[in-house]
Amino acid sequence: MGKFYSGTVTYKWSWDQVAQAFWQRYPNPYSNHVLTEDILSRHVQGHCLYTRRLLTKTNPVPRWGERFIPNSARKMCVIEESVVDAESRTITTYTRNMAMQHVMNVEEKCVYQISPDNSKWTVCEKSAWVSSAVFGFGAAITAFGIDRFKKNAAKASRGYEHVLERMFTPALHHQAVSAAAASNTDKFKDKAIKVAQAAKAKAPTSIMSPRPQPS
Repeated sequence: MGKFYSGTVTYKWSWDQVAQAFWQRYPNPYSNHVLTEDILSRHVQGHCLYTRRLLTKTNPVPRWGERFIPNSARKMCVIEESVVDAESRTITTYTRNMAMQHVMNVEEKCVYQISPDNSKWTVCEKSAWVSSAVFGFGAAITAFGIDRFKKNAAKASRGYEHVLERMFTPALHHQAVSAAAASNTDKFKDKAIKVAQAAKAKAPTSIMSPRPQPS
């Protein structure tokens, strides 16, 4: 018994930026459950970069799930396999849990590609298959797994967005600050000129001008 989930996320960043940030996703404030990440293998074939990574994540369970998952399994090892295709401009990832598969098995696929709606944006299509072989509790465990996947997927998207802003916004921020500073400078100059003109209008035309005589 299993359940399928699919969803789409749009990042308003170019594919090149998303590809650069892909390897900098962790840590971020939305991924505190990701403890470690290690590269197991990596090689280039043609236009593609193939990478296999091992991620260690915390695995909190609800009270009713404690009977199925011991304390020693509360930290979950996850295998992430990715293919970065520089020619087609796609990033494809396959992720699956390595432990406690008899309780709950989660297989995820993500495809990052240029958005068909805007060539300057990147769209990520996520899909997941969650299943459980626990007799009598499979439906409940699967439903819990889908709900958790949705929540974690939302956190992952916010975390990715955070990393993108951290990596690529500083230059834009500097430009904005510089533009604001230049604008403020121009405003200050204009104000100074107006003050000087007002003072000049009130001042006598010459210091030798005769003072008014008392009547």
